[in-house]
Amino acid sequence: MPSLKNMNLSSKIFVAMLLGGITGALLNLMGTPEWSQIWLIDGAFRVVGQVFISLLKMLVVPLVFVSLICGVSSLSDPKMLGRVGGKTIALYLVTTGIAVTLALTSAVIFQPGVGVNPVNLVEREIAEVTPFTQVLINMVPNNPVAAMADARMLPIIVFAVLLGLSITLSGEPGKRISSWFQDFNTVIMKLVTLVMSVAPYGVFALIANMAATSNGGDFLAVGKYIVLVIAVLLFHALIVYPSLLVLLTRLSPRMFVYKMRAAMMFAFSTASSNATIPVTLESVEKRVGVSNKIASFTVPLGATINMDGTAIMQGIATGFIAQFYGIDLSLSQYLMVVVMVIMASIGTAGVPSVGLVLLAGVLAQVGLPEEGIALILGVDRLLDMIRTVVNITGDATVTTIVAKSEGELDQSVFRDPRAGQIFASAQKDA
Repeated sequence: MPSLKNMNLSSKIFVAMLLGGITGALLNLMGTPEWSQIWLIDGAFRVVGQVFISLLKMLVVPLVFVSLICGVSSLSDPKMLGRVGGKTIALYLVTTGIAVTLALTSAVIFQPGVGVNPVNLVEREIAEVTPFTQVLINMVPNNPVAAMADARMLPIIVFAVLLGLSITLSGEPGKRISSWFQDFNTVIMKLVTLVMSVAPYGVFALIANMAATSNGGDFLAVGKYIVLVIAVLLFHALIVYPSLLVLLTRLSPRMFVYKMRAAMMFAFSTASSNATIPVTLESVEKRVGVSNKIASFTVPLGATINMDGTAIMQGIATGFIAQFYGIDLSLSQYLMVVVMVIMASIGTAGVPSVGLVLLAGVLAQVGLPEEGIALILGVDRLLDMIRTVVNITGDATVTTIVAKSEGELDQSVFRDPRAGQIFASAQKDA
């Protein structure tokens, strides 16, 4: 058995979740002695857990703002901002909209968090719901700096998109600014890595606190959440994408999945859309038959703005956490979640665990407790691997559809099971 020092982060988080659950359960069975309530539950566990939640929330604004600017400003070729770019972005947004709608609908229908009665739950006063029309008006910030200071995500996203477009259209000055933001994005991602390196301690404290103050039904609810997320992810990958492929291209979904299997396996193992870009590009070009001038634009763009798997997780997690804490969301709040997840997915970096950071922003936007992230953090690595497969499958699907519509798909390559087999074999041997 590898030592704790040699474990990867996901293994450490999983061990921390188990140890935290065991520690909290033992305290619960002991009747929560006074010393444990003072020094552990209201002391160490609460401090460490809340500090970790604060670190996650600290990342939300800079991560979304910088990532969005980098994603939008990457559309540097004016021609790509035309027909091909419009088709690609529209399809990515449509599939993400379908994903989050499926997620919220399934959460409402199957209600994984209903029936759970957390002990010692502090009642939260939810502010009066803002009308959806006002939400649309408020999306355009009259003071972007104030929006960032208040962590109001929708105005931040709109400002970042407009600024990214301005950078794209500003020639050489825009290129210099874009390069600076790319470097800034690298620094922000390093900060995300640093924060996630202390995740095991935060997970231990949060889960221990929850287990010490909750009943067994809480953990049953998390199991229902896992099953529901996996089911919706599989439905989206095996029903929604193939349906779009057949409807818009008349191509065989079975052959498409067969051609993309190497990229899917790589995505599952890395849990990173960005790390899978080279394999995805090779698969869609050599195996599927998409021309390089289409694939080289749509695949990297998809790794930036097409996060259907992350949208599904955030949609179900929002419904689950609301049900867990007994908070009813209004229709306008559900619509707000749909809009925010679609727009926030544009700024989701294609690396592991970033979706959890953005989830904190979604929860805050609709008045839900960010502490609910602790319920799903320990099991998120497995779900992250599966949703990354969904993400890159969506990238490849949209790429194929756009290429077919532009006459840039070699259908003889697509129909040939042996096309690009050398590449697939190399991936298998590796």
